[in-house]
Amino acid sequence: MTASPDRVEITISWLKRLWPLIALLAAMAFVFAMGWHRYLTIETLAENRETLRAFIGTNMLLSLAIFVAVYAAAIALSLPGGAVLTITGGFLFGWLLGGAASIVGATIGASIVFLIARSALGDLLAARAGPWLSRFRQGFQEDAFSYLLFLRLVPIFPFWLVNLAPGLLGVSFGTYVATTILGIIPGTFAFALAGNGLDSVIEAQQAAHQSCLAKMGAGGQESCSYALDPGALLTPELIAGLVALGLVALIPVAVKWFRRPRA
Repeated sequence: MTASPDRVEITISWLKRLWPLIALLAAMAFVFAMGWHRYLTIETLAENRETLRAFIGTNMLLSLAIFVAVYAAAIALSLPGGAVLTITGGFLFGWLLGGAASIVGATIGASIVFLIARSALGDLLAARAGPWLSRFRQGFQEDAFSYLLFLRLVPIFPFWLVNLAPGLLGVSFGTYVATTILGIIPGTFAFALAGNGLDSVIEAQQAAHQSCLAKMGAGGQESCSYALDPGALLTPELIAGLVALGLVALIPVAVKWFRRPRA
């Protein structure tokens, strides 16, 4: 029994539409299966900082290109390590250059997710959306810039979700890229500045770790923890500042809502 030409054509059309999404999911599964995401830690940076700095000293442009590529891949694959990579950029390249490289890498990675989501699932969702979802899509698109800027500035949703949702809601690519760049600037440079001053933190942590090992003896590896949590850099003051910026981004939406005629 052979498939009809129409069914074969539909299958080929679906494969053309879905292959980027399938490839992305396969790459994500492979990276997690290999455990490569576990290397995106401050501890790994501390252990290899001298080697990395020596390489950067003789290969600055290549190092920047590799950093941007790794950052873009990490964001596209939704790996848990964006903050660590931003800190690493500030640590290795300085807060200004490292922050700028982080913004470029994050924007490229986020754009990959957006384009794949829009091409693979966006049209399908639009075609099958019910009345409520259609109204939601339309309302989101009307004020997409303000909404997306708010979501980028205020870290209340996972970065991967904010990358994915606009592609499904019909947001234009230009609006998406502009809000991504503008929205991640404050947080990115805050983490890059923290990374720029990380040397003293690493040295203090290493000294405390070695002192603990000396006191505990042979069995001290389990008792003496060596951890540097990037989440600790999200101070209440930083979060409050990002929330304030996010609320400013929503002012045009609020003004439009109050001016809307009431039935």
